[in-house]
Amino acid sequence: MSQAFSDNVVWVTGAAQGIGAAIARAFRAQGAHVIGIDRTFAEGAGHIDVAVVLDVTDAEAVARQSAQLLLSEGLDILVNAAGVLRTGTLEQLSEDDWQACIDTNAGGVYRMFHNTMGHFKAQRSGAIVTVGSNAAHAPRIGMSAYGASKAALRSLCLSAGLELAPYGVRCNLVSPGSTDTAMQRSLWHGPESEQQTIRGFPDDFKLGIPLGKIAQPQDIADAVLYLASPHAGHVTLQDIVIDGGATLGA
Repeated sequence: MSQAFSDNVVWVTGAAQGIGAAIARAFRAQGAHVIGIDRTFAEGAGHIDVAVVLDVTDAEAVARQSAQLLLSEGLDILVNAAGVLRTGTLEQLSEDDWQACIDTNAGGVYRMFHNTMGHFKAQRSGAIVTVGSNAAHAPRIGMSAYGASKAALRSLCLSAGLELAPYGVRCNLVSPGSTDTAMQRSLWHGPESEQQTIRGFPDDFKLGIPLGKIAQPQDIADAVLYLASPHAGHVTLQDIVIDGGATLGA
């Protein structure tokens, strides 16, 4: 797919680091004009063309910035990759942690949809790919807020896909499992943590990874690029789980 996106303007939320950064970098390598959106950016964010500092939980700011970007840059492909992780049992979980997951992981994508769907409908073309999680497919102890927010996100994206399908706009998800990012590493507390993640955590009802390895951000980016490309021209309302088999196809 060399230079397959050379005529496309791509917005990527959560583009400063992790999976979002890998996605932005991959699109740019394929010739896209990449608008990176995140709450903060490190100096020298050379993997994007335009850095937009924006908190997707701020409804007014998202509406204002989206309108400005649609006028100045346009939009062909939207990638929703911004997300937060909060862990803890339901007794331990604070109201702030619960709200952070819901408001960012599901609410942030709602706001991006809300402010761009009119553009996509008028344009009658385009693609949206959202980064979900395999946590939406299987419950785990200590992941109630994160899993619930990603399950809500999945349903939201499928509903958006139904609304956009008559306009020729495709809407899909990729749902990673354990991926080598700062978010994943925040859950690791020792030299054996990676191998333990691969083996699984039976007490938390979290299965291991049949492929025997942790995903790399590029694994997720590759799937996003496929779903956004003409090669997936008849693919919509799909959720591709990229977890090395950890959820056993659930």
